[in-house]
Amino acid sequence: MGGEVIDAASFTAIRLGAGAFTLLAIVSLKSFLTRKQLKTRLLEEKSSASSSTDQTSGSWLASLMLFIYAVTFSYAYLSVDTGTGALILFGAVQLTMILLSLFAGTRLHFTEWLGVVTAFIGFIYLVLPDISSPSFEGLLLMTLSGMAWGIYTLKGRDSLNPLLDTTYNFIRTMPLVLVLVLLTINDMHFSSEGILLALIAGGLTSGIGYTIWYIALTGLTSTQAAVIQLSVPIIAAIGGVIFVSEAITARLIISSIVVLGGILMVVLGQYYSSKKLKR
Repeated sequence: MGGEVIDAASFTAIRLGAGAFTLLAIVSLKSFLTRKQLKTRLLEEKSSASSSTDQTSGSWLASLMLFIYAVTFSYAYLSVDTGTGALILFGAVQLTMILLSLFAGTRLHFTEWLGVVTAFIGFIYLVLPDISSPSFEGLLLMTLSGMAWGIYTLKGRDSLNPLLDTTYNFIRTMPLVLVLVLLTINDMHFSSEGILLALIAGGLTSGIGYTIWYIALTGLTSTQAAVIQLSVPIIAAIGGVIFVSEAITARLIISSIVVLGGILMVVLGQYYSSKKLKR
């Protein structure tokens, strides 16, 4: 979008549509392969699949949050720098998830609080050179995007069938995508490069990636899930070093150690808290 190869609305629509199509194809393939198995096993799997479908099929709230996250994220980056956008986004995610968990009755161990603060300091140190003052519109949109992603993540902690839930969540965004397209159709512009990038972002890194994230959430507390996401900029920076030969800087090394140390403190804090409760 920064290179004007695609507009924000088109990118969002193609991204969500590609995610829905990819996940639906995977679910259909899985169902087809299941029907090819032995009859006795097939009956058992149909029974379990039926009960699983009845219990879990995403939610309209999760779908709404997914759409809000995607559309505000796309529009925010038209007026916000990468580092600033990342800081606002991840800050909003952490605050949303931790505050909602506290309102739900979760109490954090001192070590967990210390880990959250430490990891966030490491994250700020990493993106500090790229931070600039954002526009009010960009600030508002990226904050909404982070809040929506935080709620979407919390909804995933209750998922019994991550693949099916994520598929339904993406499919349910389609009416909202249609409304977005109708409202912005006169301003849309895109190129083959922009469409390809949106397809990859939707089918691979969003559709499949978010399914894996929902699977991971089943073994994490809300606080752990919130803090672990601060490792994403570190992973991206390390990926830049490995795949595009970017320099390994002292800032990257220090921030990686601080963020990972903060995450470790949160994990250990949760471990000691659960151990204390068992006693």
